[in-house]
Amino acid sequence: MRILQVSNKVPYPTKDGGAIAAMNLIKGFSHLGHEVTVLSMSTLKHRISVEELPEGVADLANFRFVDVPARISALRAIVNLLFSSQPYNAIRFIDKNFSDELEQVLDEKEFDVIQLEGLYVCPYIPLIRKKSKALIVYRAHNVEFEIWQRTAKLSKGLFKYYLANLTKRIKNFETKLLNSYDVIVPITDRDKNKLNEMGNTKPAQVSQTGIDSSVLIPNARNLEYPSLFHIGSMEWSPNQEGLMWFIDKCWPVLNEKFTDLKFYVAGRGTPDWLQKRLKMPNVEFLGEVDDAYQFMNSKAIMVVPLFSGSGMRIKIIEGMALGKSIVSTTIGAEGIDLEPGKHLLVANNEDEFVEAISKLVEDKELFTQLGENAIDFIHEKFDNLATAGKLIDFYKQHL
Repeated sequence: MRILQVSNKVPYPTKDGGAIAAMNLIKGFSHLGHEVTVLSMSTLKHRISVEELPEGVADLANFRFVDVPARISALRAIVNLLFSSQPYNAIRFIDKNFSDELEQVLDEKEFDVIQLEGLYVCPYIPLIRKKSKALIVYRAHNVEFEIWQRTAKLSKGLFKYYLANLTKRIKNFETKLLNSYDVIVPITDRDKNKLNEMGNTKPAQVSQTGIDSSVLIPNARNLEYPSLFHIGSMEWSPNQEGLMWFIDKCWPVLNEKFTDLKFYVAGRGTPDWLQKRLKMPNVEFLGEVDDAYQFMNSKAIMVVPLFSGSGMRIKIIEGMALGKSIVSTTIGAEGIDLEPGKHLLVANNEDEFVEAISKLVEDKELFTQLGENAIDFIHEKFDNLATAGKLIDFYKQHL
C-alpha cells in the first residue's frame, strides 16, 4: 500500500506527543512493508532538514520537508482577533509553498491512502480531492478546541477572554471540517465519542499511539528511589500550568514531610520565568535531557499534574512502558483504558497528590507492583506493529 502522511511539523526528533504519534506509525507502516511518503512543514519552532535525519529514520520513508514560518506574533494575533473570524492557530499553517509542494507530490505519485496528522493540515483536503483519488484519513490527535477551553477556564483577566474567543473559533473551525475526509482515526474512544457528538458521520477507527518495545526498555540499574520527576514539553501551556500548580500547592508539603526527597524537572523549551519559579529546595531543573528514556529509567515516581489538554498523554504511555509508578490527574490519564490503583494512582487535588506520592515513597512494594502492572498493560494494549496492522486493515475495508 502507498501511504502519504501529511503533518504541520516534522516528526523528528520525537520529543513531543505529536511527533511520537506520527513517527511511530511511520515505523509501523514501513516495517509492515508499505511504501511511505512523509510531507511535513519545517517551521521556525521545529526547523530541520531531510539531510539531518539519521540513517535509521531516513530509511523508513521518503521524507519531504517544506519551510513554513508559522511564526507566533503577538501583533498578528491581535490583528487576527480584531479583523478575522478564523483561529490564529490554524491560519499560521496555511501556506502557498506547502500547497505547491503537496500538489507536486500528488502529481508525481498515486497514493492509496493520504493520512492527515492533526487538525491543522485538514484545510488542504480540497486540494487533495482535486489531485488524488486516495482514501483521505483525518488522524485526530485530540479534540483541539477542548485544549483551549480547559486552558481558558484556568486563566484570568483579558487572557481568559482571548482564550475563550479562540476556543469558540477553533470549535467552529473544527466543526466545519468534519466529514470533509473519508474516514477518521481518533487516538482515544473518548475523542471518537466527542467528535461524533460534534457531527462526525464518517467511519471511525480508534487507534492509540503504539509503543516500540525494542526502544522502551525498563532498566532499574541506576534507579534513585525514592525520587519524583516530571518530563514534557515546557512550551505547552497545560504542562506549564500543571507544573506550577504542583510546585505551589504540593511540593512545599512534600518537601517538609520528606526532607531528602528530590523532584527532577526535565523538558525542552522552558521559558525563563518558569526556570526561576523552579528554584525551590530540592527541586532540580535539568532542561532538555540528552536521553529522555535514560532519564526516566533513573528516576522513580512520575508526576503528571495536568488540568487541561485533550487526547492521550504519550509520556504516560512511555512511563508505563518503562515501569514507572505514576501519579496523574484524571485529565492526564484520559483516553487510556487503565485501572486506577492497579496501573497508576489518580489524584485531582493537593491532598490526593500528597497522599498518593507519600504511599509510593513509603511503600516500595506498592511502587514496584504498580510498575510491573504498567509494563504488562502496555505490552498487551500498545504494541506498535499490531496498532499499525489494525489500521491498515481498517483502511483496506474503505478503499
